[in-house]
Amino acid sequence: MKNKKISMFWYRITKLAAGFVSKFIFGRKFIRNEIKGVKGPYVIIGNHQASLDFVNVMGATRRPITFVTSNAFYNTLPVKGIMTKIGVIPKQQFQTGLTELKRMRGVIDDGGILCLYPSGLMSEDGLSTPIPTGTYKFLKWIKADIYVARTYGMYFAMPKWSKGMRKGRTYLDIYKLFSKEEIAQMDLSDIKKKVDEAILFDAYREQEKYLVRFKHNNNIEGLQNVLYMCPHCKSEYSVNVRDKSILYCDKCGFEQECDKYGYMHNTKGIGEEIRYVSDWSKLIYDELREKIANGGEISMTSGTKIHMINYDEKKFVEVGNGQISLDRNGFKLDCVINGEATSLDIPILTFASLPFKPGKCIDLQKGEDIYRLVLDDGRQAMKYVNTVEILYEINSGSQLVR
Repeated sequence: MKNKKISMFWYRITKLAAGFVSKFIFGRKFIRNEIKGVKGPYVIIGNHQASLDFVNVMGATRRPITFVTSNAFYNTLPVKGIMTKIGVIPKQQFQTGLTELKRMRGVIDDGGILCLYPSGLMSEDGLSTPIPTGTYKFLKWIKADIYVARTYGMYFAMPKWSKGMRKGRTYLDIYKLFSKEEIAQMDLSDIKKKVDEAILFDAYREQEKYLVRFKHNNNIEGLQNVLYMCPHCKSEYSVNVRDKSILYCDKCGFEQECDKYGYMHNTKGIGEEIRYVSDWSKLIYDELREKIANGGEISMTSGTKIHMINYDEKKFVEVGNGQISLDRNGFKLDCVINGEATSLDIPILTFASLPFKPGKCIDLQKGEDIYRLVLDDGRQAMKYVNTVEILYEINSGSQLVR
């Protein structure tokens, strides 16, 4: 499929803006940059730590890069017109249609550079989000050299559970993972193993190596929406933040304080110290997984406002309200949308995860429609996501690698 020609004028303007942010906010430094000066077509895959990971990659080569992004992100930004001019390819998260595949293949056929983030979702807890199994088939199918752009520190520069950017130092390591000849001869299991080794991360353990002090790094307001369960007494939605840097349980008194590097310290002697936020998050996940795997009841229900994309206004707008529920069969949405009573069943067998905003909303997709559910109790969003990932593991018979 022949893609529209990239506007080099708008690409240079975008790259200039990205370079400013990359230099003065993220302080990007290259560990390696093996695409500098490389000619011909190739694919870049990156680990997805934050929403602006791409700004660090744009400066790695003088050639234009075609980025793949989610349809929701693409259609709800005021700069959608510019994104179109610089060749951005939108696609549904966790799904790739024939049109999108043709456009991506077209970039390679035209001798260009394609960049995508296989996990599809940025990290909320310092851990990689799940990589859909179709990714490995795609990399073999695209018939191109594959490079990795592995970023370090971007999770701390733009925490998903917080707002804005935090000035600091980030690192970018770009190197060749496969030649097109090599990957053509490989089994999918071997491709998966090598991609996972290159892409998966634990930002808190990586921070031990670099020990970067990001601005306001000990401000953890919003993190309670990710770490919603107390690891000591196992109470849910009892974790809160005090004095910007202290997470505490209002049921048992468990308390941990965040330091300037993002690490936690037990300050009350109640329970065990959990140094890494990523470990606390895994503990919550594993606790819920054991319950569900052992036949525990799944019955989550929430009141919700419903937002959908208004393509003219280029944003999500409120269209109704109702109730969302989740059980082992999937989601059920009983609601009123644009004045009309509606009931939707949304199976989750193919959902490896859900797009969401901690403490606020989850996104559900049925066909071409995306429903942004702004929950009456936004703290439930993280538990919905964990439950969907666990059910995917159980239903598919394969453990999600994080």
